Amino acid sequence: MAKHIVIVGGGLAGTIVGNGLCRQLGDELRSGEVRITMLGNTDRHMYQPGLLYLPFGRFRESELFRDQRKVLDRRVTFHIDAVTNIDVENNRVTCESGMTLDYDYVVIATGSRIRPDQVPGMEEGAHWFYDLDGARKMRDALREFEGGKIVVNVNVPHKCPVAPLEITFMLYDYLKERGLADKTEITYTYPVGRLHTLEPVANWAAPEFDKFGIKSETFFNTKEVDPKKKTVTSEEGTTLEYDMLVAIPPHTGSQVITDSDLGAGGWVPTERETLLREGSTNVFVVGDTTNIPISKAGSTAHFEADTIIDNLSSLVSEGQWARKYDGKVFCFVETGMNSGTYVWFNYTTPPNPGPPSQMLHWFKLAYNRLYWLSARGLL
Repeated sequence: MAKHIVIVGGGLAGTIVGNGLCRQLGDELRSGEVRITMLGNTDRHMYQPGLLYLPFGRFRESELFRDQRKVLDRRVTFHIDAVTNIDVENNRVTCESGMTLDYDYVVIATGSRIRPDQVPGMEEGAHWFYDLDGARKMRDALREFEGGKIVVNVNVPHKCPVAPLEITFMLYDYLKERGLADKTEITYTYPVGRLHTLEPVANWAAPEFDKFGIKSETFFNTKEVDPKKKTVTSEEGTTLEYDMLVAIPPHTGSQVITDSDLGAGGWVPTERETLLREGSTNVFVVGDTTNIPISKAGSTAHFEADTIIDNLSSLVSEGQWARKYDGKVFCFVETGMNSGTYVWFNYTTPPNPGPPSQMLHWFKLAYNRLYWLSARGLL
């Protein structure tokens, strides 16, 4: 009987896994020894990092999307049918339509979602760029902005941990290009006592903020937003006034993870080297869905997906493990509209951001265009 691999989620991580398994298990797929099914929520695949550029007119909406069926290897059976339950005890998933699928291995790639509703007043009073509608509204608001106080309000947890720094630097350059930098005060808030969770990144960012006159307010855990008064208040008792509030909303995992009792907050407890759900031998977890305390970022998803592809293929074809995941993360960081840097690290090596340069900015823009090769697992 054919071994059935089910991939829950059609984002970057799930798509890379599906395409990579097809390449490594080509013989088994041809012979009928293996079949692969993906369950997704939409027929469109979105390049989520492109949303960072949309508010500044640096990306068109049409550039963000491709047909998921065209991105995905044709040997993967693809259903647009949201999963409502993952039963790891009985090796079965249930979909919104009522369809059930039994599996031998499951890869959970359900990602994360923004939850501005968790902060009173944030939905009504803030702008963000983490989804298409939010990025559109922020684009429109920036076009009308003529100066004043901008607060960049960072909440945790959130995916792409360098994005709050990127949006802050890009805001400064955007306002400078429009002649509004001298008419605008930017304040950046962060929940802990520095500008970023990773201390080397925080130490790098502080003098960069000073260079541009960007203010900061640390130990700022958001309590509420008052859209009428245009204020944002922290649990610590600090209140900041704003003319425009740019929020990094808190994130949670997918509802199906909570409903399936697989992890608090939608994050699945995951072994950090095998990427197996803790206590499981056939449940892999990838990308934002894990509870591993490393960056929830596209590169993390990519490197994790590559590890799962190698191990799952090896388990199916050879009955043994291939390798361990070392925690590798690599992120380009935009430091404005025309400069950038990067950070890379793993479980044992801390990040060490270098000085920004135009060349690294162009590398980031080049990767934006190469994303679709990455999703296909060709990069």
